[in-house]
Amino acid sequence: MTGDARSGPRPELWASIGVVTALVLWELWVRLADVRPFITVAPSEIARELADNPTFYLEQTWLTAWHTLVGVSIALVLAVAAGAILASSRRLEWSAQPLLVLVMVTPWVAYITSVVAWLGRGTPTILFMVAFVTFPPLVFAAVQGMRSADLAAVEVLASVDTPGVEVFWRLRLPSALPSLFTALRFATGLGLATAYFSEGASAAADVGLGEVGRRATQSLTAGYPILWASIVCAALLGVLLLVGVTWLERRVLKWHASQRGATR
Repeated sequence: MTGDARSGPRPELWASIGVVTALVLWELWVRLADVRPFITVAPSEIARELADNPTFYLEQTWLTAWHTLVGVSIALVLAVAAGAILASSRRLEWSAQPLLVLVMVTPWVAYITSVVAWLGRGTPTILFMVAFVTFPPLVFAAVQGMRSADLAAVEVLASVDTPGVEVFWRLRLPSALPSLFTALRFATGLGLATAYFSEGASAAADVGLGEVGRRATQSLTAGYPILWASIVCAALLGVLLLVGVTWLERRVLKWHASQRGATR
């Protein structure tokens, strides 16, 4: 049975078939239904736009990737520190929880302009928005993971007066890594969306795919292929980032039960 499974079609093949089928149906719908450009454009037009300006879109995609990675990394470091503090005290956790929930449920698109007025246009606003929006879910994951540390191990370390910093590095942080990686997948997608919209809202020169999309919307019909090209680049970037998180998780969590059956 194992041999049949290995000799059968790979998941990547079926994923490719699904993507190609969706693109063909999209192309046919736009052509046959005479869909207006302000609704969507054909995949062939998007591909032509990307093929005509590959260097430009690679540069803008890299900028958006940099904004996303740096912003989420800042949020992750701060979330681990905050999680360690909150996990040590229920009262502190109860006090901080309403604020974290408010940040999560408040539509961040609505206050981007206020952050721009505060921090100015460009990179500072973008990084702040990405870190601010992705911080709460990472904090919740850190607290939950650190609280799940083995109680027997905690008691053993306490019995020999192990310093708190050593308990954190040897026990609590490793216990939090599985939940942190789960939250990191969500935070990466959320951070990418935040970076895209923040780049457009900051309205600064050469600040990524979001600014490309914003400028394209001001060009009426001629800008729609550019807008969709920026969206496609952002989508592909999101896939690459999530694949990167999965790869990193498998390398870091080789010891964890969730990775023992993972395909190499």
